[in-house]
Amino acid sequence: MSEYKIPEEYYFRIHHVRPRFKGDIENVLFYIAEELSRIGERPTDEFAQAVNTALYRYPGNAHRERKTINNWRTEISALFGFIEHTYDTDKPGRRALELAQNQDLVESFKVFLYNFQYPGAHIKPKNVLEQITAGVHFKPAQYILQVLRYANKDGGNALGLTKFEVCHCIFNDLRVTRDHEGAEATWKRILTNRQKRIDYDQTGDVIRYAGDIIDYMEIANLLKTYDSRMYYLNTLEEEIIIKFCESTEWFSGYDTMIRNRLGNLETVKNCTQNWFSFVNRDMGDTDFSTDILAYIANDDEELKSLKENTPDEEADYGEFVNKEKAFLERIEKDIKEFTTKDIGELGEGLVHGHECMRVKLGGREDLIHLIKRIPTQFAIGYDISSVELDERKRYIEVKTTVSSKPIHFNRIHLTKNEWNTASSTHDRYFIYRLMLSKNERKLFILQDPVGLYKSDKIDMVPGDGADITFNPSDVGEFKELLTWKT
Repeated sequence: MSEYKIPEEYYFRIHHVRPRFKGDIENVLFYIAEELSRIGERPTDEFAQAVNTALYRYPGNAHRERKTINNWRTEISALFGFIEHTYDTDKPGRRALELAQNQDLVESFKVFLYNFQYPGAHIKPKNVLEQITAGVHFKPAQYILQVLRYANKDGGNALGLTKFEVCHCIFNDLRVTRDHEGAEATWKRILTNRQKRIDYDQTGDVIRYAGDIIDYMEIANLLKTYDSRMYYLNTLEEEIIIKFCESTEWFSGYDTMIRNRLGNLETVKNCTQNWFSFVNRDMGDTDFSTDILAYIANDDEELKSLKENTPDEEADYGEFVNKEKAFLERIEKDIKEFTTKDIGELGEGLVHGHECMRVKLGGREDLIHLIKRIPTQFAIGYDISSVELDERKRYIEVKTTVSSKPIHFNRIHLTKNEWNTASSTHDRYFIYRLMLSKNERKLFILQDPVGLYKSDKIDMVPGDGADITFNPSDVGEFKELLTWKT
């Protein structure tokens, strides 16, 4: 079996920043996005010091060398554009603020990949210049999706790509990255190699950059894998995949230099700030927010089942429907509209269904009409007004995160209003931490956070509200997330 070699005249290895925290990337990005949003805009040196202080607080970082912490900060900034630089200040980028607010890491990776290109200021200027003089003009996620869509053009989704095929037949081949060879020709080359049983160099250091992008595409729910070897299109994201494939958005700051195959370091450096402005631009109508039902479903059949499990307009709720028709319509609307932009609303919809089912299973279906979602504009310090089986009130604040893998969750931020409401409602106040990932739906419930703080069972740090930290093994409890069924 012979080893595949890119013809020498077409070989050019492209690369990008590779975070030292890649193995824990989802937890780190959630954490740093929230920290950056609290730090806000500051003078450059003060901002860097504040970010470093936050990074030292991340679990496992307390005794790391300052050089390592500095590298974490610059890698987060360079690759993901989470930090924007002005003349004498730094500030959190739009992408960091979105992640902190939406808690939707899947959406965040979609946006990242949608904008990511070669060349880009995610690498050092001298490396950007090398790509410019080689004529590289390439969006990796877009091209990988185009190849997979072509491969599966006759229907189904049985044909995938390996990381080493992506590395050698796409990433490091100027016929693709410079000459824009079409997906058909690239797929034909890959098939020919398979038929001839041609081997590839699969060394980790060789394929790691292509492998990173594939991993990020899996986190973004664009690709799926069953064996961590072959990667397939996630057909449940067809609309988003088409948007990627047909996109013409591109950072054009280097284009003149690319056309002329000529540039200099000073010109490249002058593009840096514009690059970070580009990746942090207002995306307008481009909506990559996660459709929860599509995300947690494993295939089209399960998605169909999940949708059928929600109440429909003609559902018969007996006496409850007759007495509370208007409220029922709102329940149906809440449960059905899982594609809303706000992940917080998605979580509230799921928790609302959970509470209705909890009461129903407890034999108190007569209390369901008392379980209500509170409109955000009322700002009363909780999201859902619920009820115990003995008719006592339960005030619920819902905190929702969406990620590819389960995340750590020993910290929750409450606004001033939420903390004050928790102080006045005591053991009637509950935090529902809903964590949605591809294979898990976790619901963690923390009751009476102020009481726990006063009894030294959790820690609290004031800061535009309250940051509470705790050990889930000591306080709170996990509960099965119940799905509303008629």
